[in-house]
Parts: sequence; structure tokens; C-alpha cells
Amino acid sequence: MDFSQELLNKLDSIVNNWVEAVRQDGELESTRELTYKAVLDGLPSVLRAIAQILSDCEDGAHQTIVEKSLEHGVIRAKQGYDPTEVAREYRILRQIIFAHLESDLLQGSSAQVLQATRIIDMALDDVIGRCFNSYTEERLQELEKLQSQVNLTNHELTRLVDTHRDNLAHLAHDLKNPLQSILISSDLFLHQHNTQDTVVSLDHIDRVLRNGRKLLHLINDALEVSRHEAGQVTLQPEVIDVCVLIDNVVDTLTPSASEKDLTITVDYELAPKQVTTDPLRLEQIITNLVSNAIRYTETGSITITCQVECSNQPNQNDKTEHFDHFVIAITDTGIGIDPEDQAKIFDPYFRGGSRAKRLPDSTGLGLAIVGRLVQLLQGEIQLDSQVNVGSTFKVTLPLTVQTPEVKSVGVTPVHRNNKR
Repeated sequence: MDFSQELLNKLDSIVNNWVEAVRQDGELESTRELTYKAVLDGLPSVLRAIAQILSDCEDGAHQTIVEKSLEHGVIRAKQGYDPTEVAREYRILRQIIFAHLESDLLQGSSAQVLQATRIIDMALDDVIGRCFNSYTEERLQELEKLQSQVNLTNHELTRLVDTHRDNLAHLAHDLKNPLQSILISSDLFLHQHNTQDTVVSLDHIDRVLRNGRKLLHLINDALEVSRHEAGQVTLQPEVIDVCVLIDNVVDTLTPSASEKDLTITVDYELAPKQVTTDPLRLEQIITNLVSNAIRYTETGSITITCQVECSNQPNQNDKTEHFDHFVIAITDTGIGIDPEDQAKIFDPYFRGGSRAKRLPDSTGLGLAIVGRLVQLLQGEIQLDSQVNVGSTFKVTLPLTVQTPEVKSVGVTPVHRNNKR
């Protein structure tokens, strides 16, 4: 039996049936959007080479199988095939080949059938192996190119972010000088011209001052966020009395609270006697949180508590509690924060709540600065808030901030009888 000639005679039928089978196969999704020619690839050449091997005429047949199988792997990789899809289409091809040759194989001797089956199987195995080899190499090259593109994109994004940050810092810095000059000149004008004849002019100047201060506040906040993101903020730790620092903040903000008939209560009965931290940054944190509480509270009060806490439970041999951090909590009876907004309030320029709840002078930078300052002081901040009930911001900080210049020292709590 000449199985080689039978394979060539049925080549067109095998090819057509195979293309139809793989396009209808539910597990070969990659073929659904390919044309007939794209699915066919170099299959006829492979089948002709197998026929040549069956006829014991291998001149150029093996080289054809090598070239076409390698090409097929590259093409399937570019077409987005999964490895399982490549294996499946060859399994279908094997089934279709033997289905078309079945009647001819039944007419041959056992030796002829075994030899033809072995040759076809070996040829297809060789094709599959080489196809997967080139498929894998092509995919690896695609991954290398993708990684290179990702690296280039990452570098470009980093450059753009750095450029944007630098431009913002330069712009804010350039705006500050003329703005401060306007504010100073306007303030001098207000103090020097307070007669009744200039009431209208004074109102205009007063409006300039108010809006100028808002703009200066926004510029300073933007610069602060920019410096933190650029890693340009350094710690200046020193030993301080945290209660005195809190008192200074309260003295500064009490007039703002009094304008809304709000009371500020301070409780530092369990506060530490001293802490080692950056006083300027800690004062910024407390000032921003208390200012926010005043702005978003219409009636009621604001409570500030400060106390040491023990994070490590004493063991059986040592019953002494080891205090290594302290907590400052600011609680208000304000409008609260919506649950869906609580995870975003520390993002720059985020302003939660409906527009009806937003204050016109809110910039969305205050809590972003607080979050970065708390991280700088090696602490953490937590929020507990209910809409129309109030909010509590709990800031946990180490008793001694760790820097290369500062060594950790033990600090014992002092129980104060001070309540303000």
C-alpha cells in the first residue's frame, strides 16, 4: 500500500476538515477571529513533507518539517495562542489524518500499518516539539520587549512626576513673594487708613487680605505636600513637654472656636512627662486636626486627650508595664465623614461628602499633610466617624522618634491631674 500517495490525494480534504474543526472547537478561542488563511498557516507543506517521509523519499522533507514547524510556533505566539491551544490543534490534526487514512490502513498488512502509523506519529511529534520551542522563544522575546517598554514607561512617568513636582514647587515659591508683598501692603493700608471716608476702600482691601491669606495658605499646603513626596522633609527631634505644646495650639485656636460657641476641652491626666519628637511637625498635626474639627462642627465641643499606652503585655516574670508610645485623640461633634469617603480623606485634594457639606475654603490638603507628617514621625493615624454624630482622629506616636542622631531612651508616664 502506498500510504504516501493516499495522504497526498486526501490532503485538501484533511486541511479543510482540520480548519473547520479547530474553528468550531469551543476550547480554541484564539481561532474565532482569525481568517481561514491565518488558521491554515503552513499545514499543507507539513503534510506534504510527512507524505514524502512515508514514501521513503526524505530529500528535503525533514528540513521542510523543521522550517514550517518553527514558523508555526512563531506565528501562533504572535496570534496570542495559549500553549494548550497549540497542543489541542495538533491533537485534532492527528485525529483527522488517521480518520481519513483509516480505510486505506485497513487494507494494508500489519507491518505496513505499524510502519505508517509510527512515521506519522514521529513526524507530528517532531513538529509539535519544534513548534513549542519556537513558540516559547517568541513569547520570551515578547516578554523582554514588554519589560523594556514598561521600564521606559516607568522612567518617563517618574520624570514627568518629578518635573511636575518641581514645577509646582517653583510656581508656588514664585507666587509666595508677590503675594506676601500684597498682604503686607494691604495690612499697612488698613492700619493707616481707618477713617469713615475710606470705608468702601477698606472693605475692598479687607477682601484682598482675606482672599490673599487663603491663597497663601493653599500655596503653603501645596508646597508642604510636594516636599513630603520629594522626601525633602527631615526630622529635627528634641525633648519636649507635649502638654505645653497642646496648650499652645489650644490658645491659638480658641478664638476660632469661640466665634462658633464651641468649647475645647483638654485632658492629659495620663500624658507623658516628656517625649522626643519634632515639635514643629507635631504641632502641625494637632493644629490641622483641631482646625478641621472646628470648621466642621457647628454645635457642641472638641475634646483633646493625650495619654501613654502600653503596646507590649508584661510577662509573668516582669509585671512592669513598658510604655513606648503615646496617643493624641481629637474628638468633635461635627457633621462626620461618610463611610465611603473615610479611606480617601488622606489623599491630596480629596474633598468628601456632598457639595452641600463642603466648605468653600476647603482645599483637601489638610488631612493629606497630617497623614504624611504622622508617617514622618513614625506613627499611625486612625479614624472613627459617624455621619451627623462626630469624628475622632487618633494619632499614635512613639515616645522617642528614631533617627540616626537620636538614641532610644526610656520614658515613664506621669499621671497629671490637669484637665482643661
